[in-house]
Amino acid sequence: MNDRSAAPGSLALVESLVNTLDLESGADALDTAEGRARFGLPENPENPENPENLKNPENPESADATGDAAGEVARARELRESLRAALLAHAGHPPHREVTPLGELLASAPLLVTIDEHDGSARLAAAGAASLLSRTAAAVAEALIAGTWTRLKACEAVTCHWAYYDRSPAGRGRWCSMQVCGARAKMRRYRAK
Repeated sequence: MNDRSAAPGSLALVESLVNTLDLESGADALDTAEGRARFGLPENPENPENPENLKNPENPESADATGDAAGEVARARELRESLRAALLAHAGHPPHREVTPLGELLASAPLLVTIDEHDGSARLAAAGAASLLSRTAAAVAEALIAGTWTRLKACEAVTCHWAYYDRSPAGRGRWCSMQVCGARAKMRRYRAK
């Protein structure tokens, strides 16, 4: 839906995660192995026929792999919708539905401060295995420091809510695409007169 260029820096991760669900068509990229792989999520969490998901007698924990993988995808969807609610708030709109507050989700994300040995610069990085939650928390923190976090918004169109980076001088963009969502809104207002 978005004809704009991607968000700068690590905000591109947040933007692309929110945009994995097309509200108008219902298509969810997290339903596909390729879509999950973009975010480091399990390849096939719900297919019990997948050899990786079958119980291994030598590893009693393997029976939990399917549940853990499906849980990881469910947590990614929960994170996506909490991010969408925050981006709608950036644009001055209420949440699209009841969601877990983003702050609650990000509070459990382990982050580290890393120091570059050559120039002494510091940055936040995801700790350990770099889960999607930790990478998202690092991206939000980096954008907050850079002053770009509130420029990432969600389209006000109820059938869209696509994430976009608002590059307008005043930071008052309302739609992901003026040619699609903006034109539809203006036509609805015109017809209502």
